[in-house]
Amino acid sequence: MERTERFYKIDRLLRENRFVTIERFLDELSVSRATFKRDIEYMRDRLNAPIRWDRENGGYHFDKIDGNAPSYELPGIWFNQSEIFALLSMESLLTQIQPGLLGSRLEPLREKLNDIVSVGDFSMDSIKDRIKILNVASRTRQIKYFDVIALGLMRGKQLAIEYFVRARNELTQRDISPQRIVYYRDNWYVDGWCHRAESIRSFSLDAIKNAEVLPDDAIKREPRELDEVLGSGYGIFSGVDVQWATLKFNPERSKWVVNEEWHPDQRIRTTNSGELILELPYSAPHELVMDIMKYGADVEVISPQSLRELIKKKFASGLAKYK
Repeated sequence: MERTERFYKIDRLLRENRFVTIERFLDELSVSRATFKRDIEYMRDRLNAPIRWDRENGGYHFDKIDGNAPSYELPGIWFNQSEIFALLSMESLLTQIQPGLLGSRLEPLREKLNDIVSVGDFSMDSIKDRIKILNVASRTRQIKYFDVIALGLMRGKQLAIEYFVRARNELTQRDISPQRIVYYRDNWYVDGWCHRAESIRSFSLDAIKNAEVLPDDAIKREPRELDEVLGSGYGIFSGVDVQWATLKFNPERSKWVVNEEWHPDQRIRTTNSGELILELPYSAPHELVMDIMKYGADVEVISPQSLRELIKKKFASGLAKYK
C-alpha cells in the first residue's frame, strides 16, 4: 500500500471508530511502527489533521477542531504516488509542448500536488529534467483565444471568430459550432461546423485573430461524421473525395517506414527484394506531398499518376534552384 492510500485509510479508521489502537493500524496498513509514526506526523504537520493520542483509552482519535485551528479535509479524489507521478509527468509534457498555453490553469494543480504528497525522489523539477521534448518547426506558442474557444466548446455554444486564411491572405468572419479541439503535429486546431460554408471544417487556433462566445447553442455533429470528413483523407486536410496513393520505399528506408503509421487505414506489404509498398487514402495532396518529399530518392510514387506528376514537378522545381 502506498503512502497516499495509507493516509486515506487512516482517515477512514479514525472517522469510523471512537479510538483506534496502534495494533489495529499496523494490521490494517501492513506497515512498521516507525512508518506508521511518520504517517501520523505528516498528517498532523502537513495536512493539519487533528489526530491525538489518548493514553487512557490506548488509541488515537480525532480531536475537536477549535475555530482558530487550520481546517482539515482530505481531497475528494485521492491519488496514490504512482498516479501523482503520472499527473506530474503529463503536466511536464504539456508544458514543454506548449509553454505558457495552460500555465495559469495548471499551476494551482502543481502546487496542490506538491503540498499534499511527497513523491520521494521525483519532484516536479526533477521530472522536467528527465523528460525532454524537442519542438521542431512548430508555430507560435501564443494562442490568444484558446480559453475562449475551450469555454464555448465545453458550454456547447457557438463561436464568432475572425479567421486568417493564409492561402488567400484574407481575414474572414465566421460563426462556428465547435465540436472538438485537436492537437496535431505541434499545433492546435478546432474542428467545427462552419455556418458560412455549411460544412465541417478544421481551423488552426494560431490563425484565429479574435473569438467570442455567442449565446446560441452549437449545432451538434456526431463524432463519426467528423471522422468521415476530417479523418478520411490524409493529415489535417479534409474532404470526402478520397483517392488512394501507392508509395514504394527502397529496402534501406523500409526498415524505418514499416513501423510508421501514416494513416489508420493504411496497407503495407513488402516485396521479395525488400522494398516496402505503402497504400493510403488522401483527399487534398498538400500534406502528403510534403511527407513524401522528405524521403527524397528513397521513395517513389507509383500511383495515382496525378500525384506522381505533382511530385515530379516539385522535385524538378527544387533542382532548378541549384543550377
